[in-house]
Amino acid sequence: MNIKEASNILKLSYLRESYEDLIEESSNLNLSNEDFLKLFLEREVERRKNNGIARRIRNAKFINKKFLEDFDKTKYSLELNKKFEYLETLKFIDNKENIIMIGTPGCGKTHYATALGIKACIAGKNLLFTSVPNLVIELQEAMSKNQITNYKRKFEKYDLVILDELGYVSFDKTGCEILFNLLSSRNDKGSIILTTNLNFERWEEVFKDPMLTGAIVDRLAHRAHIMDMSREKSYRMEDSIEWSKNI
Repeated sequence: MNIKEASNILKLSYLRESYEDLIEESSNLNLSNEDFLKLFLEREVERRKNNGIARRIRNAKFINKKFLEDFDKTKYSLELNKKFEYLETLKFIDNKENIIMIGTPGCGKTHYATALGIKACIAGKNLLFTSVPNLVIELQEAMSKNQITNYKRKFEKYDLVILDELGYVSFDKTGCEILFNLLSSRNDKGSIILTTNLNFERWEEVFKDPMLTGAIVDRLAHRAHIMDMSREKSYRMEDSIEWSKNI
């Protein structure tokens, strides 16, 4: 059995792909057997860590990759910046706290929610990113296939669920009820980040029924960080203005 075959069996991907370079590097550096073994183990651990991050980001189903380093916090109030500082510790996930980001279109809600999600993936958290309309569609499909119980069970196990774009589409009674049941089943089991363009008093425009709306607000707002991120100009408008200057 050669090195590549043994690496396949032991699932040592770095050793399988790079053992020749590793041996050459060790020889050039005149490493002892112990240092050579340490170098190999460090590289293998780093490879597995990076593979895990990539897998978690892929499984989260982000629409776009956004990062905290690209998020301009200077456009927000001191109060929000203090909140950003806490949220970026990711303690809210361990404490099973929710975040509700309210604001006008283009104010940065989705960017910040996605960037927090990416950081959580890097930190080893498993999560799901989906828009609220797509979630309702998936729930209805799961119901039609008698798979709703399995869907709920999987939904409850995520460390963090990011629900984007509440408010752009309203739902029928069935859609509202299954969404309420799903959110209720996750209550206190894990964190949710919700982005919306509607203040709480306007959620009835989406859910129609005032009692159901109140119950959904009650579930999501429990132990939640409520953040109004509205801005006079959207980032898209600001980007368009800068772009037009260079034409």
